Formats: sequence, C-alpha cells, structure tokens
Amino acid sequence: MKSELTRLLSQEEEKLLACVHCGLCLEACPTYSLTNNENDSPRGRIYLMRAVEEGRLDITSEVFSRHISRCLGCRACEMACPAGVEYGHLLEAARTEIKTTVKKKTFTDKVLHFVLRQIWLSPFRLKMFFASSKRMRDLKIPTLLLKTKIARLLSKRFEFALTLLESSKPFNPSVSIRNPKSEIRNQSVSLFKGCVMEGLFTHVNRATERVLKVNGYEVENPETQFCCGALHAHAGDLESAKILAKKNIEAFSKSKNAIITNAGGCGAMLLGYENLFAHDEELKDKAREFSSRIKDIGQQLSENEIVKGSAIENTTTTYDASCHLYYGQHASEKSLAMLKSIPELNFNALDDSERCCGGAGIYNLAQPEMSSGVLDEKLKHIKDSKAEILATGNPGCQMQIATGAKLCGMNLKVCHPVELLDESYKRAGFYNEK
Repeated sequence: MKSELTRLLSQEEEKLLACVHCGLCLEACPTYSLTNNENDSPRGRIYLMRAVEEGRLDITSEVFSRHISRCLGCRACEMACPAGVEYGHLLEAARTEIKTTVKKKTFTDKVLHFVLRQIWLSPFRLKMFFASSKRMRDLKIPTLLLKTKIARLLSKRFEFALTLLESSKPFNPSVSIRNPKSEIRNQSVSLFKGCVMEGLFTHVNRATERVLKVNGYEVENPETQFCCGALHAHAGDLESAKILAKKNIEAFSKSKNAIITNAGGCGAMLLGYENLFAHDEELKDKAREFSSRIKDIGQQLSENEIVKGSAIENTTTTYDASCHLYYGQHASEKSLAMLKSIPELNFNALDDSERCCGGAGIYNLAQPEMSSGVLDEKLKHIKDSKAEILATGNPGCQMQIATGAKLCGMNLKVCHPVELLDESYKRAGFYNEK
C-alpha cells in the first residue's frame, strides 16, 4: 500500500517536473533566508522527500528529519511557486512518515506525542488544561516568575513559554461586560470557537460574536465542535487530525451556515479537510461541503459594508498578516478591512507583513534558535513602523510577537483586529450594560 507521501509526490509529479529552478521559493522561505542551506528550502526539502521515496536516502537519516522539522510550514512557497506545487500537504505527509517509521524519539517528540494524544483528544482534559493555564495567567503567576528572573534561571525556553502565556491576556478586559444592540438580518452564521481561542482567547471569541451581531448576524455555537487538528497535522499525526476533523464535520452538519473563524491556523486547517478526506469515499463529499463554508471573520464582514463605529485612541497601529490567513485562507486583506473601517485610525503599514513571525504552532518551543532568528526580522520591521499596537489574525502570531517584543523591551500591545473594531463599537455606544 502506498504511503501518503508517495501518493502526494505522484500527484504533484507533473508540477515538480515543471520546476524551472527559478529560486522564488528560496526567496520566500524564512528558514532558507536564515541558513542559506538548500536543504532548508522548499526545493531542497522536496528533493529529500523524493530521495527517501526512491530509496536513495534512509528515512531514519538525521539529515532528513532535521531539515523537515526545521520547516515552519508557513506555505509562503506555495504562492511563490509558478508551477503551483502544494508543498504544505507534502510537508505534513513527510512528517507523518517520520513519525510512523522512526522509532527513536527525542524527549520533545515524546512530550508532544503525549500532549496531543492524551490531552488534546480528550475534551475534559483539554478544558481543564486551558482552565488552569488561564487561571494561572489571571493570577499573574507568569508575571511574578518573569519579574523575579526565576523563569530565566530554570531555562530560556521556560521563560519564553511563560511569556507566551502572559501575552494571551485581553487587550481591553472591560469591554467583555457589554451586550450588543443590533438589527438582525435573519442571517445566521456558526462560530468555530477553537481550542486555544476558547481556552485562552475567550475575549476574542466574545468580541467576534458582538461584532457579528452589530453587523446584523445571528451567531450559533455548535456545542459538540472541537479542536481543528492543526497541531496534530503539523506534527505528522494525521490519524488524530482525522479523528478531530470527523467530529467537527458532524458538529456543523446540522445547518448550512457559513462557519466563521478568527484564527488563521484554524481556518487553513478547516479548509484543508477537503484534502484530508479526498480519498475517503464515505467522507470526501461531506468534507468538501464543510470546507466550502469556512470564512474568516473579515471575509464574512466584508460581504456587506462593515458598520462604522467611533474613533479609538490615536496610538500608531500596524497589521501583521498571519501566514495561514494569508497563504492558507487568502483572507488577509479582508482581515485588514476591519481596521480600515475604524474612523481616524492612526495606521502605519508593516514592511513584509506577510512574512512568518516564527511562531508556527509550537515551533517556537521545538526549534527555539530558528524561531528566534525569524522573529528578530519581524520585530525589526515593527520597530521601523513606530507602532505601539499591532493587530494580527492568529493567536499563535499574537503570542509570538508579543513575547518577542516584551523580552526585548519594546512598548507594544498585540491584539486581534476584531478587538479594535469591538472597542470602536463600544465607544460608539453600540453596547448596552448587562
């Protein structure tokens, strides 16, 4: 039986043979820009994948696993490639091959496997995990450990992890006490709440609901929805990703509503369900129908003229395009439209906004040195923009950039674009006190 990687390489064979070695994928690749190593480029990694499938390179080779694991999975190469090679699917298949074939696991691999299988697949354990993390954050325990330098004494990675947790706090906590006034257009949408979003960024989900209601939409929240499976797919655990995908397809099958996301990583994964079940005769049609309904909050609001609120503080604001929102959902401009609808916003564009920040799920913890190199470039552009507020449409990007900014002493608040639009509506008097 052919492996998923073999099948995908065969499927992409015509495109791969059409490669003219233009080097555009090299220019687009953040990791190649750091190392100047061909094996750290999309072109080089595909060469390694083909070498494994053709028996010229052992899959247990340290060279193969090292360069495949170094990839951020940002998918910038897909947009740059004239031949249209769908590199993201190849990467996930290659990681699946490594996971199922290579028996010797690193400590990080073992911890990741335990967390994804024993916590992320259990609704109760996942809820408890995020509840305790959120409680820890709200009690300012990470802040205390960071201020006293205890975290750094333990390890830089632990310090970074605590700063990531601290950076998930609400942009404006007070707005959560309000209810929106709206005129419903008799149009309903369903909100994909996500695991990290509902667990740590509950405030963004509530802001998303309020903003949708002000713009005339009734919001439904299917109770049986669960994690999108992106972390599992990126880690090569496609089996678990499919388990979660099946649950979500079923959870949202009771209506034909648009399914609204506010996290670029989740949105790209949900769109990918169609590909995940492309060869499953029982589920491929359901998966295709499900994926066709996925819309980022910015895409949904842009279907009509976005309701205008009031001006907010005159602080210089910029926008960072989440990789998966930009390259996966192709919805970055629609997300930016939320900011453009805020009157008198003091906005400065960010150079290389679409360039990866180095977060990439848990890449920042699994590959700290590579992640730091990518993040440094992002922070340089943010400094050049003179912004004190940065909006981005993905929680991983928000935590990564906010953490980097804090650790290097930058004065920067990071939030989701919908939080700023929500604040604009609050100031316009669109919300009633409970």
